[in-house]
Amino acid sequence: MSRAFVKEDDAGEPPIIPPRAALPPGVQNYVTPYGLSSLKNELEELEAQRGRAEANREDEANRTRQLTIIKGQINALNERLATAKVVDPAQQPTDEVRFGATVTLVTLSGGKPATKRTFTIVGVDEASINEGKIAFVAPIAKAVIGAKIGQAVTLKLGREEERVEVVKISY
Repeated sequence: MSRAFVKEDDAGEPPIIPPRAALPPGVQNYVTPYGLSSLKNELEELEAQRGRAEANREDEANRTRQLTIIKGQINALNERLATAKVVDPAQQPTDEVRFGATVTLVTLSGGKPATKRTFTIVGVDEASINEGKIAFVAPIAKAVIGAKIGQAVTLKLGREEERVEVVKISY
């Protein structure tokens, strides 16, 4: 048979399974209770998608591709769930920036003076810039973890450095 009569979908290219958020090797997979709940909800949704894909017998090639992707996502998610270590922010010391803290910083120098930033330090799967949630492995989170109210810390923002003060910590 000529290649002209073979559909592109039948070419046998393996499907690309989107990777999960990066977690550096050897780093504990910390999550908040909300983060763990979100991961479990994501697993339920993937299981439902798999069920719908298995029931769909209309396009066998597409069905197989979808199932491969969903199974890969489920496997990656199960690995994350298996390694998740829940840290309850309510159990953290209230006078120090730790995992789960919502931190407010004010720029002292190196950036626009008196600029306020507020963000919450969360697990890698929970991080969302739009929601003000920063992964605990992000440089800005690493810079402020362990700081106390009134303490100044240096943030490295690309080639620039900015001196900020921790003005509020809440859990």
